[in-house]
Amino acid sequence: MTITLATFLPLLFAGLGIGTLSSLLGVGGGIFIVPLLTLSGWVETVQAAAGTSLATIVLTSISASIAYARRRVIEYRIGLSLMPASLLGAWAGARLTTVIESRWLAIGFAALLLYPIVMMLRGKTTSEIGHAREERATGSRLYLVGAAIGLVAGLASGLLGIGSGTIMVPSLALFLGLDILPAIATSLFVMVPSATFGAFTHFTQGNVLFGLALPLVIGTVIGAQFGPMIGDRIPRRRLRQLFGLVLLYAAANMVLKALR
Repeated sequence: MTITLATFLPLLFAGLGIGTLSSLLGVGGGIFIVPLLTLSGWVETVQAAAGTSLATIVLTSISASIAYARRRVIEYRIGLSLMPASLLGAWAGARLTTVIESRWLAIGFAALLLYPIVMMLRGKTTSEIGHAREERATGSRLYLVGAAIGLVAGLASGLLGIGSGTIMVPSLALFLGLDILPAIATSLFVMVPSATFGAFTHFTQGNVLFGLALPLVIGTVIGAQFGPMIGDRIPRRRLRQLFGLVLLYAAANMVLKALR
């Protein structure tokens, strides 16, 4: 599709903000990109928004992973244990978009945001949750629970076009005992192959709009370098509360759009 300057520039600047926030919180830019594309009318279906979002997330997650790798906070062993199931889930999720109506995808997307919305509005991090696991999981528990987390997160990623961090970050803290920063960094690391696989599957189904993805990619790749740099300088509680309000607005609008 052709794209005008009036569309390119807003998407570019939106990408800068999305890349910064997604790398700062490890939740993947899809929670912003999918509502942005659908509510603005730039795409006709949630499937197209999901495919274009995943194509953008591939390079965003690579950019953010490089930034976190320089800080040496990625848990590579845990990340690699999640990848096979995450890839399977991403493929299955992308395939399911061919049999599920667009409106139900929109409602599913909004429902998936409920948990992070509540947590963000409370200003909480996953490490502050009372029932979070205090000790790091090891042995068979690490691989079994890790596979389950990867499968569910990958399924959500392929189905809804999100970066899987919405599920993966809190799960890594709750069930595997990671602190919040390593959970964010590891989640972004796992996103690279799962988002790539999901994006390719969507591409074969005609759901990737490169004209819209290009300015988003440029903006998010640049913005993804800022998140790790400013993460220690911004009051996390206030940032998460603002983030929660944005998510709440996006979720409500997605539901309203689906019910029309």
